[in-house]
Amino acid sequence: MAFQLSSVARRSSMLQFARTGIRRRSISSSSTPEREWKVYLSGEIHSDWREVIAKGVNDFNLPVHLTSPNTSHEDSDDCGALILGMEEERHNWDKLGASMNAIRTQTLIRQADIVVVRFGEKYRQWNAAFDAGFAAALAKPIITLHPPSLSHMLKEVNQASNAVCYDPEQVVQTLAYVIRGQLPSSPHDGSNFVPIADRLGKGNPSP
Repeated sequence: MAFQLSSVARRSSMLQFARTGIRRRSISSSSTPEREWKVYLSGEIHSDWREVIAKGVNDFNLPVHLTSPNTSHEDSDDCGALILGMEEERHNWDKLGASMNAIRTQTLIRQADIVVVRFGEKYRQWNAAFDAGFAAALAKPIITLHPPSLSHMLKEVNQASNAVCYDPEQVVQTLAYVIRGQLPSSPHDGSNFVPIADRLGKGNPSP
């Protein structure tokens, strides 16, 4: 994995990824070696959501390789000018950096099996929306991650995604299910959860 977990301790009391907190319903274990899944983490760089996902992937021992854009705001702004020379006008300075950063982001999104796109409340993540559109154009499976309060503003992005998560734990649980068929031992709705066959009836009465 591509992340250091030094900042995860701050969140350990909030999100616990216990191996005993998953269950298997449909996909049986096999002696066939697991493939490595490449998961690209796009979006805001001002919180430790990437480290939380990395810890969850590690706790579940999932065969996942995580990648991301350069998460240093200053470096991503100044990389072009530092390497190629300064520009007098801001838009030219920004173009140098954006073009150089695009080499990394476009390459890693193209290589990804799954793209996770995070939107936060404090900042407007124009880059994240662009990454989501780029991933959709490449027919990449997309998982969006954002607070429920942003659901309306992101309805078009969410419509194009395969799963909409509201916290990093749900992203890890989604990966665990997709890769191994493992489901959480406790449903999101808790004791109110009712299986679809009991709640809405069997879709095929004669399977």
